[in-house]
Parts: sequence; structure tokens; C-alpha cells
Amino acid sequence: MDHSGHGMTMDLPPFTLERGLAYSPDTFFLVGCLLALALYGWGVARLGRRGDAWPIGRTAAFAAGVLSVALVTCTGLNDYGMAMFSVHMVQHMVISMLSPILLLLGAPVTLALRALPVASRRGAKGPRELLLALLHSRYLRIVTHPAFTIPLFIASLYALYFTPLFDFLMGSKPGHVGMMVHFLAVGLVFFWPIMGVDPGPHRPGYVMRMLELFAGMPFHAFFGIALMMASEPMVEVYRNPPASLGIDALTDQNAAGGIAWAFSEIPSVLVLIALVYQWYRSEQRQAVRKDRAADRDGDKELAAYNAYLASLRTQSRGR
Repeated sequence: MDHSGHGMTMDLPPFTLERGLAYSPDTFFLVGCLLALALYGWGVARLGRRGDAWPIGRTAAFAAGVLSVALVTCTGLNDYGMAMFSVHMVQHMVISMLSPILLLLGAPVTLALRALPVASRRGAKGPRELLLALLHSRYLRIVTHPAFTIPLFIASLYALYFTPLFDFLMGSKPGHVGMMVHFLAVGLVFFWPIMGVDPGPHRPGYVMRMLELFAGMPFHAFFGIALMMASEPMVEVYRNPPASLGIDALTDQNAAGGIAWAFSEIPSVLVLIALVYQWYRSEQRQAVRKDRAADRDGDKELAAYNAYLASLRTQSRGR
């Protein structure tokens, strides 16, 4: 099937799950996904050769994240997404809200920092040094700041779908690929500080992270409701679906709204579970640290008391 724009989707048969999940690769995303898996695998293997363990759960989460990107870009979903608003919305939601969470749970930045070789000479800039410089850069401080990520997250819905920009991007293959990359990037910068798995410029506390998470979600829900309640098709590209699909544009748009609305809840729950778990773990670690400190203080007190008794004995002997 051709991915080169909605003019080419005229021959699509009615959508079924089987047709939607049929293998139909997009070269850009196929290469990107394979490259991501290869680089991550190289990092894990490098740590393994050094005798360092890397949690299998992180590897599984990252692999699942990459596969979720491939699922919506290298299957029939990518073809149907050009002609059906509901299918496009599934693509958008997965790549902007599910894939980023899974990829971030894989802690790719931490892995890179541990696996990349250190520059051979002092003051030289190797890959690891360049990554550290990027992590500490003002640019990254700005693009991962909630004052930037939350409005961007919201604008990616409203400014895209309710303006002619969407029609323009859907008119060409590079436009469509660029839009998908944008969705993924926005999801990554939005969830990165909230997940707090990888080191980054912002380290908000747990309560702040939960507030950031919920700041964007109502807008997501409103967007979905706006599409569900609309009485006419709102996006030009999907106004006249190919007759071969046998669908009604408004019904399809209402379905897209339902998907956007329902999907805003799923990642919230996932992230919330991850946050509560991290919070619990950090409380546990602090408790252990306090116990150790108390033990050490107890030992010091005991040592001091013994020294005091010894000094008393020495004094009594000296009399």
C-alpha cells in the first residue's frame, strides 16, 4: 500500500483488525526502531561484558516502547490512519502517551551514561561527555520545564487539529512522518521529568510530579469530548472518507474523540502506579539509611561510654 498521502488511500477495503495489524512498513520508522533496539542492546551487552547487571525489566520496557512505535507506524494502521480519523487517533495516542512512558521506563539515558566510553584524554569530548553536556545544557532545561512541556502537550492537540496545519502535514509523506516524530518527542519531554527514571535537568518532588501529570490531562479529555460532541466533521482531511471504507465521517470523528478521551486515562494510571512505587522505594531507602545512621550513632555512644568508663578506671588506679 502507498503511504504518500490521502489521495492514494482510495482503494482501502473496510477496516478490520487483521488488516490494521498487517505488516506494512514505513522505512523511516522501521529503520529508527531497529536502530533504537540495536543501540540499547549494545549498551546492555557492554555492561554485561564489564560484569555490571542491567535490570531485565528496564530492557523489557524499552523493547515494548519501541514495538509500540512500530505497531502504529509499520502496520496497516499507518495506511488506514491516512483515511480514518479514528485509526489516526489510535496512532497519535499510542505514540504520544504510551510509547514515551515505556521508553522512559527503560532508562535509556542512564544506560547510555553507564555504557558509553569515557574520552581517552582529559578535556577531550567523547560521546559520554557530549551527552552530559546536553543534559546540563540550558536548551534541555527549557524544553523539559513544565512551563514549556504542558502548553506544548496541549497545543499539540488543539493547534494541530483545529487549524489548517493538520491538513498541510497530512498532504505529504514527510509531513506525516514529521507529525508522528513530533508526537513522540512531545510525549518524551512531557513525561521525562514526571517519570523521573533518568537523570534530567528537572528533579521535581513526587507531589509536584503528580500535579504536572494531571495538569495536561483535563485538556486531553476536553479535546476528546469536543470531537465526540461535534455535529459536523472538523478536520478537512477526514471530511470525505473513501467510499470503499464504508464509513460515515462524523461517526468516525466521534469514535476518534472517544479514543482520545479514554486514552488520556490509561497513561495517567500507568504513570501514577510508577510514581507511587518510586515514592515507596525512596521512603524505604531513607528508612534504611536512618536505621544505619542510628546504629552508627548507637555504636559511637557505646564507644564513648566505654572510653569514659576506661578513663574512670585509669583515674582510680592513679590514686
